[in-house]
Amino acid sequence: MRVWFITGASRGFGALVTKAVLDAGDAVVATARSPQAIVDAVGNHPRLLAIRLDVTRASEATEAADMAVRHFGRIDVVFNNAGYGLLGAVEEATAEEIEDLYRTNVFGLLAVIRAVLPHMRARRSGHVLNMSSIGGYVGHQGWGIYCSTKFAIEGLTEALAIELAPLGIKSTVIEPGFFRTDFLDGQSLAVSPHMIDDYHATSGAMRDFAADANHNQPGDPARFAKALLAMVDSPDPPRRMPFGSDTVRAISAKNAVVDAELAKWRGMALSTDCPATSIDAA
Repeated sequence: MRVWFITGASRGFGALVTKAVLDAGDAVVATARSPQAIVDAVGNHPRLLAIRLDVTRASEATEAADMAVRHFGRIDVVFNNAGYGLLGAVEEATAEEIEDLYRTNVFGLLAVIRAVLPHMRARRSGHVLNMSSIGGYVGHQGWGIYCSTKFAIEGLTEALAIELAPLGIKSTVIEPGFFRTDFLDGQSLAVSPHMIDDYHATSGAMRDFAADANHNQPGDPARFAKALLAMVDSPDPPRRMPFGSDTVRAISAKNAVVDAELAKWRGMALSTDCPATSIDAA
């Protein structure tokens, strides 16, 4: 039996993965700002410990991790799922909106990682799952600030994978595309009220798309939860795991653009190295 530590477990992917983990016979320390909301979403279960955690409070993250270990003896998998979106052009977002988003999506995730890793290092075992997005690999108009938080998660997860590998701990960044969760609802998405006419064709169009796409997304959340558990079961999980056909298409398209730009500008890129010296040549 594995012990999971899941943030943002009261709804969306967090609640679905919590249910799937319990159905698979594992135990879950499910966290959210309201533990009762977790029980309402998942139900009572002998292998479920629902506890309060506001990820923006590092002290609560440490306390929750310690409580998980006292209750179940260890933490095998941490699923950093807590987060929300911000829709609006980069220039439209206020400093307060940006700081609040980073406080949850990036600093909150880091607080949980720093709270859980001492326990995993002690056992030389564990798997860190950090929730990113297709927006963590490809930037999109109207999502620039949100994408920047997910790009941050991608970079730190790649570094974590290198740092933790000698310690027997795995690290994977999760990249879902559009799934039929409540991500585009008001509970999970903040929309910047400030609108600039010059961005009508870009971020403005994305605002309209998001409203129309809500609950019409191509991804099936239940299938995501099942696939996530199968990925964790693998003895050699990936560092980066995309989910959804839209994500696969977007990654392939971006890789093609990057390859083409590199080929075009390769000469200039290489021209900036220091001239070879006789020692270098030797």
